[in-house]
Amino acid sequence: MIEVLTDLPENVLGFEAKGEVTGDDYEQVLIPAVEKHLQTSEKIRLLYVLGEDFEDYSAAAMWDDTRLGMSHLTAWERIAVVTDHSTYGHMVRVFGFMIPAEVKAFSVEELEAARGWVSE
Repeated sequence: MIEVLTDLPENVLGFEAKGEVTGDDYEQVLIPAVEKHLQTSEKIRLLYVLGEDFEDYSAAAMWDDTRLGMSHLTAWERIAVVTDHSTYGHMVRVFGFMIPAEVKAFSVEELEAARGWVSE
């Protein structure tokens, strides 16, 4: 499941992944929010939290994530990924350079720092 995070600046989209994230989560929550945001802004700042309740992504969710990223490749401005899941944190650090945006991984303990960084 993906939940929308509120109480963020207008220029920041925020989401928290919980349990298993599916393709339906992307298609019903994340993709529509990104598309709506791009109607009024050219750039996307994203705060994405994979907290303690997060388990994994389905294959369909991984595909939708890739498709979303590639379809708006130049729209990403800053992406803050907050997680203590070592696999995903490592993937952000290793592959983040492939996204033409500033990408940074934070631990769950650093959530407020991530909010600040993605919002500046």
